[in-house]
Amino acid sequence: MPRPVWSGTISFGLVAIPIKLYNGVSKKSVSFNQLDDRTMSRIKLRKVSAESGEEVPDEHIVKGYEISKGRYVVVDPDELEPFIPSATRSIDLEEFVDLDQIDPVYFDSAYIVAPDKTPKPYALLTRAMEKAGKVALGRFVMRNKQYIAALRPVDGHLMMSTMVFADEVNAPSAIDELAELDDVKVSDKEVLMAEALVDSLSAAFEPNKYRDEYREQVLDLIERKAAGEEFQLPAATTSAPAVVDLMAALEASVKAAKNARSRHPAGGPEAVEADAAPKRVRKSA
Repeated sequence: MPRPVWSGTISFGLVAIPIKLYNGVSKKSVSFNQLDDRTMSRIKLRKVSAESGEEVPDEHIVKGYEISKGRYVVVDPDELEPFIPSATRSIDLEEFVDLDQIDPVYFDSAYIVAPDKTPKPYALLTRAMEKAGKVALGRFVMRNKQYIAALRPVDGHLMMSTMVFADEVNAPSAIDELAELDDVKVSDKEVLMAEALVDSLSAAFEPNKYRDEYREQVLDLIERKAAGEEFQLPAATTSAPAVVDLMAALEASVKAAKNARSRHPAGGPEAVEADAAPKRVRKSA
């Protein structure tokens, strides 16, 4: 059973609702350890001076902020202590907004919000937010760091996403290539053809259709090597895509999408399996 990562209350007005937070996502990846190929022992990293190459004892390691190249301001942990936010164990809701007003770029980590001890106030808040169609914004402290949080109702319960701050979001206006789009000319026919391609590929979102094929293939490779099986690696694709005429590419894409739909009407299970099936490492003859 998952364990809560934080517990406290949702506070708004004079109302306090006891809740627990659970991780909404368990990220999966394949990680490797560095080994000495002579002894297969783990490699340890040492803290060494960039100037002398000698190992530096922990008691001589301090925190420094680089203000210019090679120039640092040393900050003592005691000097940071007054600025660490107090762990209030409360998500203080400040306002309710429409979800479509929040650009997804602001969302960070996801959490499942569960009631703690008394479920009725939790259920009441959830149903009120569902009826109003609103998302609650508030602040809370977790692990000595303050977060902005967005709570939204989903299928009768609450989900919470921590959010990045406005000054952490990169402005598209700073990207030179985007400024060039103002001078790009497209014809009505090209737009209609692009819209037809979008329409031909439109479907309901099914998360299970999308899988981490790289992770699956790497784990399959590891399993085969651990079992002592012989295998043949697939050839790596290195060729760059060919540059083709835009209209010809759109027309061919629309035709291919329509043909695929005719083979698998409504994007049924056969289409999902065909698209999502992982490419496995083949055993050699």
